[in-house]
Amino acid sequence: MTVKPEYRDRDDTDVAVLGTLSDRPEEGMTIFELRAEVDANIDTIETSLARLKRDNLIEVNKERGQTVILPQSHVVTNGTDPTEDDDVADRIRDWFPF
Repeated sequence: MTVKPEYRDRDDTDVAVLGTLSDRPEEGMTIFELRAEVDANIDTIETSLARLKRDNLIEVNKERGQTVILPQSHVVTNGTDPTEDDDVADRIRDWFPF
């Protein structure tokens, strides 16, 4: 997932939708494509999309008669965030209370 850490502390469906959209940040996805990828019912996904749009984390465009949903650029990482590349020792250290 290439969603910035500050956007991962949300409802599970919100995070799943953002994560799925971040895999295709340029072309976006239709609601049907999202439904096929996100493990939630359509009503839950629609509620999540409404929250994400309200919080300006996604944009919704009409293209060739289809509604396409894209993540906002400030939500997606560029892959160079050093906190994303924690090694195994760091993750274990964070897990155990020393």
